[in-house]
Amino acid sequence: MKIHLQESDPSYKIFLYVFYVSAFIMCSITIFGFYAMIQEWLTKGTYVMGEVLVKTEFPTPHFAKLITWLFFSAIISWYCVSRIGWKRTVTVSKWKLATVQLMLLGLAIVTLYETIYNFILLNSQITAGLISGGTPDIDSLTIAYPDPHRPWNLVFAAKMFLAAFLISAHAFYLSTRPRKSIQELDA
Repeated sequence: MKIHLQESDPSYKIFLYVFYVSAFIMCSITIFGFYAMIQEWLTKGTYVMGEVLVKTEFPTPHFAKLITWLFFSAIISWYCVSRIGWKRTVTVSKWKLATVQLMLLGLAIVTLYETIYNFILLNSQITAGLISGGTPDIDSLTIAYPDPHRPWNLVFAAKMFLAAFLISAHAFYLSTRPRKSIQELDA
């Protein structure tokens, strides 16, 4: 079974095109999110980080929210990059690779903690709402941390940290796999 793609492989172009589409989706959603956040800041003097992405459904109502598209496209983009760009990592020196591995491990640990933290907060706010007798609007649940004037939407935080964890954990895994030399690649 062939694990690595060469630029001449037909599947290489598929991964490349899918990456371009996913990157376009990510950039479009990010630009829209920043624009909406700035508009909210200018009109209200505060904003909820990521709320517009959680509440905006695209392409039709009741289909998918922008945060889901962002989550999906980030993971797909990373996978495509890992498949297209693997050959450039073969020549990285051992000390640079060790440094990158330590950074990736640290990032994976931090994002795992943040993912668990945000899911626990989300679950506890849903439970508190149910105990109080109402059904909370999950898309509006926030955490006013670290700044009360700029709270984070919990659905946004949970999905973004989960994506960051999956990407950093996969990158760490890939960085620890045995590497081939340039001579073995050309053979």
